[in-house]
Amino acid sequence: MTPVARTTRRASVDDDRPASANYHANALARGLALLELLASGAEPKTLVQISDETGLPKSTLVRLLAVLNEMDYVVRVDDRPSYRLGHKVLRLSNAYMSSLDLSVVADRYLAPLAVRTGQTANLGMLDGDQVIHVGVHEPDRPIRFRASPGVRDHSYCTGLGKMLLSRLEADQVAAHVPPGPFERFTDDTITTMDELVRELRRIQRRGYAFDDNERSVGLRCVAVPVEVDGECLAAVSVSGPSGEFGPDRQQSYLERLRETAAELAGDPDTASALRIVHSSLRPAQSAG
Repeated sequence: MTPVARTTRRASVDDDRPASANYHANALARGLALLELLASGAEPKTLVQISDETGLPKSTLVRLLAVLNEMDYVVRVDDRPSYRLGHKVLRLSNAYMSSLDLSVVADRYLAPLAVRTGQTANLGMLDGDQVIHVGVHEPDRPIRFRASPGVRDHSYCTGLGKMLLSRLEADQVAAHVPPGPFERFTDDTITTMDELVRELRRIQRRGYAFDDNERSVGLRCVAVPVEVDGECLAAVSVSGPSGEFGPDRQQSYLERLRETAAELAGDPDTASALRIVHSSLRPAQSAG
């Protein structure tokens, strides 16, 4: 960990401020760094450990930890002394989590996607044997695919669903689709597990999923994965009239989708919201 004492570098850019202001800024930075240090492990840390890891004198640490302890951000747990995080940190964490409405934080990326493609932008996640739209932004045009956050659909016949299924281990797929034969919605709907497995292999090879009038006649959709730290948590897609998904347009959509997927995964707030929602959804159930 970077020594806390290096926060003095920050003070050097504030030389026009009173010395007392620089002192308090450094104290605040050091206090926050102490919280980060205590959060880095599950076990309490002794004063000696904290001093070794921060490079700060014990006398300085005693003063900082006393203030944090008084405010319930840190708890002294024994006479060595050792410290752990206090309950006030949980309050801050809960406030942060409650502000992460996924449909809101993701819309800053779905909205430009809808504008640039002219199609409905969707963010979806697997929930049992269904795919749930956790974010939607419709384009400003009369003819468009209509959806809203919270809408659910089948995983085996949608771009979002097939993209997500393709990222599962082979033995997990059956638990995320209904018992076969699958319900047919159009002449192009996949209705057997064998057909679906072949389609998922194609998706794995090319890196994107395509719903070619499989859920609704006249509707096409193309989807790509959203990966956070190597884990596929969601998929992002655009959906619209079949006639607007020719080869040239589809390639353009894919470029926009991949850019959006990278932006979603790279935004700390969105990535946190994706993890929270992903952990709350129904896991795969045994197919047996």
